Amino acid sequence: MSSCKIRGYSGRAQAPRVVIMTNAGSCPAPATRTIARAPGAARLPGLVLAVGIAAVATALGRLAPVVGGPVTGIVLGVLVALAVRPGERLRPGIAFAGRGVLQAAVVLLGAQLSLGQVLRVGVGSLPVMVVTLAVCLATAYWLGRRLGIVRDLRTLIGVGTGICGASAIAAVTPVIGAAEAEVAYAVSTIFVFNIAAVLVFPALGHLLGLSQHAFGLFAGTAVNDMSSVVATATTYGGPAADYAVVVKLARTLLIIPVCLGLAALTRRHARTARHEGGGAGPVRVGRLIPWFLVGFLVLAAVNTAGLVPSAAHGPLNTLAVFLITVALSAIGLSTEPSRLRRTGPAPLLLGGCLWLVVSATSLAVQFLTAHL
Repeated sequence: MSSCKIRGYSGRAQAPRVVIMTNAGSCPAPATRTIARAPGAARLPGLVLAVGIAAVATALGRLAPVVGGPVTGIVLGVLVALAVRPGERLRPGIAFAGRGVLQAAVVLLGAQLSLGQVLRVGVGSLPVMVVTLAVCLATAYWLGRRLGIVRDLRTLIGVGTGICGASAIAAVTPVIGAAEAEVAYAVSTIFVFNIAAVLVFPALGHLLGLSQHAFGLFAGTAVNDMSSVVATATTYGGPAADYAVVVKLARTLLIIPVCLGLAALTRRHARTARHEGGGAGPVRVGRLIPWFLVGFLVLAAVNTAGLVPSAAHGPLNTLAVFLITVALSAIGLSTEPSRLRRTGPAPLLLGGCLWLVVSATSLAVQFLTAHL
């Protein structure tokens, strides 16, 4: 008798993410099998729609850099889904954009990193980054449970706040198999407090009398997306902006251990569930490492070796941001607004609490380590 396994399913309706695998023989396959294994031609209509929305979102994002293309893309995707619900013909391409394109974007993020420069700055800022991230994730777990927020959503909000906003959410989403509605809510929550940081942090820095270096470290560890980091730190001063950008890039490297840890936990939960509460068994480290994180590190190493021309850094970064915009546009197209409404205001409350906790922790650790 054959047995059927479902990979990437977390207990919610995630049709584009379900992939049916068999140990022997065959088992009845729903329509989602066709979506997951759809040929390139079948993916084209939905992919073209996601790219078109992303192009519009990118243009609008240039008019409002603090908002940016990715957030605009997910909003436009939700609006299009509300106006004209995508049919079966579009779903294979939308599913591919929301997963495959997202993973490719994470790989390209490695082109921004010069490991030598990041390590030099990272050594000095490491205590602030690590303690801030640890406090953020612990608070997300503890407070999220008490607010009744599902595990994947509180994880996305936690890593988005603690590491680097939409980029961290993009990296973690395929690792934990989060639903589209959860990704949409997490990105929107992070965006709200990015805007708050741009408006509040420069005034707070002047009130506290922070130096350019101290404010750069504060902005680099307490603000999420790169565009918001640049906007916040530039308002304070050029030296603060230069230092904040490098701190932010060093902080991006924390995606790697966090994704590995989440992959281990996700696999252990899945194995425990299959054994109906029995032992999870050993976890093979090689299977925990997603291919896109390997690609991320390889591209970062290639860039560090000087094999990526300086002139290519800007275009590669632009391409990475555009691919994230394409993926988030597709996630917006897949989102059911009714599920967002059912989730309620609790995730937004969690995001606000985490924003305050991360900000206070960053300043406190700087004070204790004599960075202020």
